[in-house]
Amino acid sequence: MTITTITMNDLPGAQQGSAAGFPPSSEPPLPCTLCPRLHSFVTSQQAEHPDWHNGPVPTYGDSSAQLLIVGLAPGLRGANRTGRPFTGDYAGDLLYATLGAFGFAKGTYDARPDDGVTLHNVAITNAVRCVPPQNKPVGAEIATCNTFLTELLAGMQNVRVIMALGRISHDAVLRALGLKRSAHTFAHNAVHRLIDGLTLIDSYHCSRYNTNTGRLTVAMFEAVFDSIQVNLEG
Repeated sequence: MTITTITMNDLPGAQQGSAAGFPPSSEPPLPCTLCPRLHSFVTSQQAEHPDWHNGPVPTYGDSSAQLLIVGLAPGLRGANRTGRPFTGDYAGDLLYATLGAFGFAKGTYDARPDDGVTLHNVAITNAVRCVPPQNKPVGAEIATCNTFLTELLAGMQNVRVIMALGRISHDAVLRALGLKRSAHTFAHNAVHRLIDGLTLIDSYHCSRYNTNTGRLTVAMFEAVFDSIQVNLEG
């Protein structure tokens, strides 16, 4: 596999990201040193893979979108390598295929940041922007990065539906909005009415582990998008 050197200016996330209207305050600095453990891990990956992105992954998509998808964190060989959310690993295969099927994405997804895929009426971000060791961020890292999610939600004036991929993302959204977790229990395809006309819809994360174990099927994932469309149209 050939991996080309990627800079921030080359990334679709940069072109369809802050330059396209996402608040600058919603994007971590590059490099980001706010979480020492994550910064150390990213630095080690820079030494091993100097041609990877290896930094906070910017929000990607339509800044005027009505739908915001919030994942957990970049995958080591996925978004941490490519610099675009959910690009380069199995989770992206399922997510972008489903986005295309429901009219939120155009182009052919090829797991590369230069594959030409563009998003329409949707943006994708992560609760934690830097890759964590073993794909497991700790509480302090989630809390620190929540500042950027808070700024993103405040700046995306048209968002009506938020899709949370997994419990941690669900909790991060509630924290960013200043809401209590006890009032909104995570469950697959659960629909939560929040504040200011916002709706939060949960899904199990579209990871290979969840699909391989049957915790999440394609039909279950598509059912969540059915709920999203109903709530966007309602």
